[in-house]
Amino acid sequence: MHKKLTIGILALQGAFREHANVLKALDVRVVEVRLPSHLKDIQGLIIPGGESTTIKKLMLEYAFPGEIRKFASLGKPIFGTCAGLIVMAKKVHGRVQDFLNLIDIDVERNAYGRQIDSREVDLDIPALGEKTFRAVFIRAPQIIRIGRSVAPLGHYQNQIIFARQKNILVATFHPELTGDKRIHEYFIQMCSNP
Repeated sequence: MHKKLTIGILALQGAFREHANVLKALDVRVVEVRLPSHLKDIQGLIIPGGESTTIKKLMLEYAFPGEIRKFASLGKPIFGTCAGLIVMAKKVHGRVQDFLNLIDIDVERNAYGRQIDSREVDLDIPALGEKTFRAVFIRAPQIIRIGRSVAPLGHYQNQIIFARQKNILVATFHPELTGDKRIHEYFIQMCSNP
């Protein structure tokens, strides 16, 4: 169905294999992005969950930030989940972070507590249809503020947990850890029609 589409997954640390499995099940060609040169032949990029401090260090070590900002400036879609959302955010805990700065949101790390406080929740996400989406929150961040150009797409406990700003999509949870492929299908549509 989507054989001509190639989506990259930043494969430095975190849940990149799980995202790859979902995309492959949806007939998308997948590239594990380990060097900035791997961004050249992809139509979209996923920055997965993991440990945000580690991901940032590795991205700096391999000179990714400028190349990913350039990729985004071309209108190519980028999807960040959990830690991926953190590294893409304009602010963390109210402070502007001089990093990717791809989406005008302010986030709080580990907002729900430690690993033991992780949870699974059924969410209403109108952009995905009427059926609820089972979301997995693992040491999840919270979006505590959004800019005017950011569209909230889903909520949990009055918090925005899924949002979009033009070609940038973020989720505070892990959609790759459920059997529901609708969020990846939504991102595939963004990549197919940039």
